[in-house]
Amino acid sequence: MTKVKEFIKSEIVLILSFILAVISAIFVTPNMGYFEYIDFRTLGLLFCLMVVMAGLNSMGVFKFIAEKMLSKVKSIAGLSLILGLLCFFSSMVITNDVALITFVPFTVTALKLSGKMEKLIWIVTVETVAANLGSMLTPIGNPQNLYLFSTFNMSMGDFIVTILPYALLSLLLVVISCLFTGKGKIGTQNVDNKTNFSKLHIGIYLVLFVLALLTVFRVIPYIITVLITVVVILIFDRKIILRVDYSLLFTFVFLFIFIGNLGEIKPISDFLKSVVNGNEVIVGVVSSQVFSNVPAAILLSKFTENARDLLIGVNLGGLGTLIASMASLISFKFVAKEKVNMGKYILTFTIVNILFLILNLALWLMTK
Repeated sequence: MTKVKEFIKSEIVLILSFILAVISAIFVTPNMGYFEYIDFRTLGLLFCLMVVMAGLNSMGVFKFIAEKMLSKVKSIAGLSLILGLLCFFSSMVITNDVALITFVPFTVTALKLSGKMEKLIWIVTVETVAANLGSMLTPIGNPQNLYLFSTFNMSMGDFIVTILPYALLSLLLVVISCLFTGKGKIGTQNVDNKTNFSKLHIGIYLVLFVLALLTVFRVIPYIITVLITVVVILIFDRKIILRVDYSLLFTFVFLFIFIGNLGEIKPISDFLKSVVNGNEVIVGVVSSQVFSNVPAAILLSKFTENARDLLIGVNLGGLGTLIASMASLISFKFVAKEKVNMGKYILTFTIVNILFLILNLALWLMTK
């Protein structure tokens, strides 16, 4: 029973998406057309990228880089700044989820060694915001970007031009927030120079990453990249197959079915089109607060052709509530394991997120 409760807590979005798919199937009888709902290209790309990041992360590559960069830090503000920037910039390549999985546990360890655990709530809050906002600048930074970039056949130029102003403002806000960490010295961080990196495995994952990028930009068909990735991993590092976030992949499948069925129910389809069209940014932000920005992106994409505004809406929508971006729950889980006031964490997290959201929306209003 305990395991069931833990599963429900950790996979609430997966469960809800499954329930929605089942309910929608009552109104639209399951048929072969269901397969047309599913964007197999997005699923394949997500799988390949998750395999690469899981492999590199399992070898401690990202942690090693972070330790090297932090080895000379002397102040708590400096520690906060480097961690915030690491999350912001690394999330553009390794995704916001992987950035937080990598750097939040390292943050806990660094603060324990430095005797500065009272700073944990603030630093992790800033790291989480930084990872969510940094990831919005690239198509591979988070799942909703990858989906929208693929679905709307966006060019890299349009994508970056659309998001760059908000990324620059967010970077400035992250830096300012890090400086509010407070004064205080910390001891030099211990760095373990010993590594167990396999040059062969690193080379393999880098090649697979390049293949994934070429597929994102439509140079290579996705099915070829998926087949190569599966075959190579099964030969050289098969345990990594088990570390892929399959719950996210199945969440996408269930949402594709649910949203595809909604499109077949004319009254609902017409209503959503009337609400979404012309209001993509606001609707994207608001809907993300309720069921997070990845499901929001998939749902709203079926009822608008304005990819740029929707891209802005669901990315800024990752700010706000704790569930606005599912990556934020990763930080929450790590912090919950420590002896900290979780009420204070949620309050701090919410206030900081709302402030970032208001400022970014103000920029949108000034530029629209």
